Amino acid sequence: MLGEVVALAVLISLPVALLWAAVTDFLTMTISNRISIGLVCAFVILAPLVGLSLGEMGLSLAAATCVFLVCFALFAANVMGGGDAKILTAASLWFGLTPALISFLVYVAYAGGVVTLLFLLLRWRASAVLAMGIPLPMSVVEARKIPYGIAIAIGGILAFPYAPMALMALQSF
Repeated sequence: MLGEVVALAVLISLPVALLWAAVTDFLTMTISNRISIGLVCAFVILAPLVGLSLGEMGLSLAAATCVFLVCFALFAANVMGGGDAKILTAASLWFGLTPALISFLVYVAYAGGVVTLLFLLLRWRASAVLAMGIPLPMSVVEARKIPYGIAIAIGGILAFPYAPMALMALQSF
């Protein structure tokens, strides 16, 4: 019974946090630090309970560190937002230093391209969209930023079934 509860917590935590990040990024162009901190805390609590070894957790930390260093450089170059960098780093913990991490990052990159094109089109035609009565947050219409949390959520949800923690959790059923 406890194993199934832990497995459900593992399978729900990352997708829900990423969806929350995507929605808040869309509505406010910010991702709360609480989401990233929550993901890290959930990983620290759930990883050993689901059966990840200390070595696997260390590799997850190494993966997140590598992602953080790249994200920090992009943030310093004013290419990536701080919230995006933090949520991408926190989510990387869940994928470890595995092929699932590469899948996650590739999915995020592709989804980011699509999201960027959609938002550029949306901003270009914002007056027509608003005239049709479709409500849009003003942050979407006026901001010069792209809510990359949407792309991070898409990539994370697509790659999560292949993450070591998800695979271990699925074995509980």
